[in-house]
Amino acid sequence: MDLIQALEQYHPWNEQESRDCEELLRRLKSGEALYTRDNRSAHLTASAWVVSPDRTQVLMAYHNLYQSWAWLGGHADGQKDLLAVALKEVREESGLKEVRPVSHQIYSVEILTVDGHEKKGEYVSSHLHLNVTYLLEADPSAPVHCKPDENSRVGWFRLADAIAASTEPWFQQRIYAKLNQKLSYFP
Repeated sequence: MDLIQALEQYHPWNEQESRDCEELLRRLKSGEALYTRDNRSAHLTASAWVVSPDRTQVLMAYHNLYQSWAWLGGHADGQKDLLAVALKEVREESGLKEVRPVSHQIYSVEILTVDGHEKKGEYVSSHLHLNVTYLLEADPSAPVHCKPDENSRVGWFRLADAIAASTEPWFQQRIYAKLNQKLSYFP
């Protein structure tokens, strides 16, 4: 199933997801090139809410750029299978070998603002991440390690502690709290 079909079949959780899903569909259907960073104003990303099998813990990484604990994920960079992107990014950013989708369906949709910043010595202008999130599962006893060019720590948190660990209020209130609430539908 392509991304347009997946988004058309997705049932938004709240008004934020409904509006963001509409905008993602509008941009995708317009033919705008969104799968690579060549589009400097907006491009597709995939994130993962990685939970323990008992759904009591979530994996977070301390993101160097934002100086905050955050979910894992990254840019599509030409890949059209965003679930594959999320799985790859989790493995790269956490060192986890075994991580699996709880569902192959989209878990959440967000349009995220990214402030201008320096990356690898070059300035990156402010832009949007058109983000699709997947619910993944891993064993909290499995070894993890950081990816020094992106994060400085990786660790498991109780659900409420994951929200509190973030220093980004919008993510705490609008994203991470929502992702935790939705877990009750995935026993």
